[in-house]
Amino acid sequence: MADAALNPAPDWVRAPERGNNFWLRVMIGITRALGWHAGHVLLFPITAYFLAFSPRQRASARQYLGRALGRPARLADLWALYFTFAATILDRIWLASGRTRDFAITVHGLDALRARVEAGQGCLLFGAHLGSFEALRAIADAGCPVEVSVLMHEANAARVKAVFDALGGPGRAAAIIPLGTPDSMLRVREVLERGGLVGLLADRAPAGQRLHPAQFLGHPAPLPTGPHVLAAVLGVPVMLAFGLRTGKRRYEVHFQAFAEQVAPGGRAGRDAAVAASVEAYARELEAMCRAHPFNWFNFYPFWQDA
Repeated sequence: MADAALNPAPDWVRAPERGNNFWLRVMIGITRALGWHAGHVLLFPITAYFLAFSPRQRASARQYLGRALGRPARLADLWALYFTFAATILDRIWLASGRTRDFAITVHGLDALRARVEAGQGCLLFGAHLGSFEALRAIADAGCPVEVSVLMHEANAARVKAVFDALGGPGRAAAIIPLGTPDSMLRVREVLERGGLVGLLADRAPAGQRLHPAQFLGHPAPLPTGPHVLAAVLGVPVMLAFGLRTGKRRYEVHFQAFAEQVAPGGRAGRDAAVAASVEAYARELEAMCRAHPFNWFNFYPFWQDA
């Protein structure tokens, strides 16, 4: 398999997540004091500030949008991407605390997921930094009959737990499984064996994870092999899951069958099967990015590590 060497600490690990967490806390304070509508009004000056004073992130966003749109990105396109990102942060506060009454969430592909659940068959859900993962959590909280856990990088898991604590619901963070702890894979296996669902984002790799240069939006992109290796080792089916923002407090959740088994037949040929799985995931993610270009939040030089 044509993997790169181990992935060094990328820009998205070093900076954007910290900034995301800071502004999430700011928005929590504002919306608690003044409500969602006041928070939404403040998105306009916040978006303008970051669009004006983040030249490196703006250059990366312009490169992504040019490839997703198939034409040079305009200022209006950059604004749409930045504003959508800010809006999902605001909405995350309400979705994470279970206040979904004023949100319109349309679900596609639920029958395929329901069939897995009714069969008592555990399943991995591959997502991406596309739209809002909290929209998926809102579906789970609305009556999913099996447990739903999220596997994420350990440092990010600690930050997410802190945010849930700030929202007054630390119990919700119990469903987060931090990647990289001694019992991470054991906890994932136990959830799946109980017929549960485990979600993870498969479009970025933490430091130390191997990469595969998959074709994505016309160029080789460094996508992590880890999620696909996990599916192969556990021998469980995989579905794709994306929560896309389509308007003011409007989301579309897409569930889509992806693979019954990443590497059938044991260890032989697993590397080739994992590479093929990464390529297939890249094609599906590309289709979503072309259909919803302002939902994939890429503010660092995504392609350069390939």
